Amino acid sequence: MAQDHGSQQSSDGVNAGADIPAMEMTSVPKGIEWQARHAERNGAPGTARIIRALLSVLESETAVGRRMAAWQGPVIKDALPLRITGGLHHLLLTGQDRSLEPVYAGITTDQGTVDRLVGEMIRKHDTVLLPWLDGPPQTNEAGRSSAVMAGLAWLSQRLGARFELNEIGASAGINTMMDRFTFDLGGVQFGSPSPLRLAPEWRGNPPPDAEVIVTGVRGCDLKPLDLRDPDAVLRLKSYVWPEAAERMARIDAAHSLAMGRAPELEQADAGDWVEAVMSEPQVEETTRCLFHTIVWQYLPNSTQDRIMHTVETAGAAAERSKPVAWLRLETNRQTFAHELQARFWPGGEQWVTLAAAHPHGAWVEWRA
Repeated sequence: MAQDHGSQQSSDGVNAGADIPAMEMTSVPKGIEWQARHAERNGAPGTARIIRALLSVLESETAVGRRMAAWQGPVIKDALPLRITGGLHHLLLTGQDRSLEPVYAGITTDQGTVDRLVGEMIRKHDTVLLPWLDGPPQTNEAGRSSAVMAGLAWLSQRLGARFELNEIGASAGINTMMDRFTFDLGGVQFGSPSPLRLAPEWRGNPPPDAEVIVTGVRGCDLKPLDLRDPDAVLRLKSYVWPEAAERMARIDAAHSLAMGRAPELEQADAGDWVEAVMSEPQVEETTRCLFHTIVWQYLPNSTQDRIMHTVETAGAAAERSKPVAWLRLETNRQTFAHELQARFWPGGEQWVTLAAAHPHGAWVEWRA
């Protein structure tokens, strides 16, 4: 659903660490101010000023302002400020309105001026911006696959090298193309030459130098984006903070890969999809692996329960020649660190924490 924003940050710029109650904050003004401070702390001062300008929008006679002011639900967990800043960034990327370009560039820094610019833009583009409030930011960060690949290497030592990968919450399917990425993980190399190369800062010991063979990879999402569609690519970029040029470049590289061969994506409810996947015949000597990155918190409790029941049932029936595994890079709800964890069947039914990781792939701290 996604800038080097620090170790305690959830997807798309939402820091969930130092201030745990923020995730449940329901005051819209407090949520906006909190999100603006977070952007300032994490190298996006222009974005911070634009977020803070939304405070004056709440009092405006615009449809966007009225809907934001009447928001029901947790402001930060819903990523409310980032929904509308995504729309504002989209206006710049598409060339429809370049008013905020000097703000992102750090040329215009006076908050009063930024308030005026943002207010004018929302009044001018009110009907265009309003639908951006309908859903949370849908970024799709390739950098997260670094931790997943390291997890596959760890599983390879226990289950064998061959994997069938299945991703829920796949968005545009960028990480379902990870078999086509190049990885340098603490000096350990995976993949083959690719326009999308990942070499995060590696902390701790390197991951296992084990063979990983991906025999197939597919994903699902409720609203998948077509990575071959330039408009979809622009939408993904809109949710990236403009100060993060390296993330923009990764989206362009993923688009290039998709133009060669599109990711295999299905539009489906995650619970339904996992049930269907786990019921399919499984190839001998190949691990059936479910994985996901920073999506679990957005699933309804009922869907989470269905997925857990489905995977655990499949795991209980797993054979050594047909293992089942589960990798997740998700927010630890107690510490709010982002952790890579693994389970596997037969033999490793309990969750094992393998690493902590930056939510956008800037670094990985190996702990296994």
